Amino acid sequence: MQTGVVGMTTVSSSLKKGVLTVRQLLEDSSLAIPEYQRPYKWTTSNINQLFADIALHKDKSAYRLGTVVFHRAPDGIDPRKINRNIVDGQQRTLSLMLAVRALINERIGSDKRNSISRKDLEKTLHTMGENMIDPVFNNLISQKNLHTNYLAVSRIVLRAEFTEELIDFLLNKCELVFFELKDISEAFQFFDSQNARGRDLEPHDLLKAFHLREFTAGEEHLKAEVVSHWESSDTKKLANLFANYLFRIRNWSRGASARYFGKEDTHLFKGVNIDRIDRYPYVEQLRMTHYGVDDYNEHHHRRMDGSRLAFPFHLDQTIINGRRFFEMIGHYQNEIVNYQHTFAVLDTKNDSLSKQKLLDLDGYASSIFETIDDYRARRRTGDVYVRSMFDCLLICYIDKFGMVEVSRAVEKAFIWAYSLRLKMQVLQLASMDNYVLQNNMFLLIREATQPTDFLSVELPVLQNIAAKRVEEIETLFQEMRYCE
Repeated sequence: MQTGVVGMTTVSSSLKKGVLTVRQLLEDSSLAIPEYQRPYKWTTSNINQLFADIALHKDKSAYRLGTVVFHRAPDGIDPRKINRNIVDGQQRTLSLMLAVRALINERIGSDKRNSISRKDLEKTLHTMGENMIDPVFNNLISQKNLHTNYLAVSRIVLRAEFTEELIDFLLNKCELVFFELKDISEAFQFFDSQNARGRDLEPHDLLKAFHLREFTAGEEHLKAEVVSHWESSDTKKLANLFANYLFRIRNWSRGASARYFGKEDTHLFKGVNIDRIDRYPYVEQLRMTHYGVDDYNEHHHRRMDGSRLAFPFHLDQTIINGRRFFEMIGHYQNEIVNYQHTFAVLDTKNDSLSKQKLLDLDGYASSIFETIDDYRARRRTGDVYVRSMFDCLLICYIDKFGMVEVSRAVEKAFIWAYSLRLKMQVLQLASMDNYVLQNNMFLLIREATQPTDFLSVELPVLQNIAAKRVEEIETLFQEMRYCE
């Protein structure tokens, strides 16, 4: 048997691959959802994001929705029939089926709201409805989610902006890459190579793919330069940047939970395409800044004075898709490194505290960094969570107000974050997340117009200490008069 290498996995020459439109995929009556498939778990959030993306790219000649993997095999009941069992891509395929069912039920017929007038489109939907499979699910989770998502997609297709042109784009211009194999073990081997081993499913890599597509035609020549910093970055460091800093700060600043950064959270880092979005009032400030910075940097005077204006990024800003996204990530990669080197840090060679600081701090700020960098329990899981709260809050403050009154900000962030450590002996991820949401200083910084709006907030004095092995922290609290 001849073999070929696909995605670092050896598969037989029976592998077929190609591209299917949504129409071609769904009107295939040989599609089947095998019993071994996991339950349908997409939520209305996934549905809304899918159709928001489709609407966003409706002016393109084609738009890729993802990948589907098939295993071609005889039907279990009728061996004369050959099924294309979906090994990977079930969630998206079923969601697209719901959309077509909703279009047929809600938009076809003269008495229907916003009914379809194009006969070719109506005929296409009728044909798809006749050929499309109608899978039955016994799993209660699947039944519930399918019902809820059908209602959600029905609301979407009934909107006035879900035009006949958009329906045509969905059916005939939205595409999926497919891979089809005859051997079931090879199909799962291929599926594993694309998922368990494939970096393409990392949230930050999904964002990379999205924002590369968002480059405008006039920016294509800038891709290599703009993305080079991302490509040269260690993937673990990028994952850490998103999960432990950008995701947490961005969500906590919205008053939302921020425990685990996953694929379902990538929408937080998708925003507007300046060249394609309508001229909504809120976009104009972004538009002026976007083009204003470029105009300044491209002016011939820059050849004489050599100066360059950096885009004024902020952690909770509306994301500008494409080039600015990659610039923003590069900016915050540098900002996190600068933060770590500006204040007291551990010497990675001998794990001893480095006394060299690049910034003169007053009050208790220097003692705070020396203590939290060196106390004996600092590597416990709960203590790592508390340090994350402290770092994120201080980074959030510096991002908004720079180094103005930074020593007082250090003190405020320390008391706020490490109060949780002293109050709890066992501290888990949920403890951290709940504490932030109940005592949300990130929201306070977001709404603040002056550093004093944050710095003047009174924090409670601790009455009882529950934690152990944190004597150094407790001593500092006592010195700062935040512990009875």
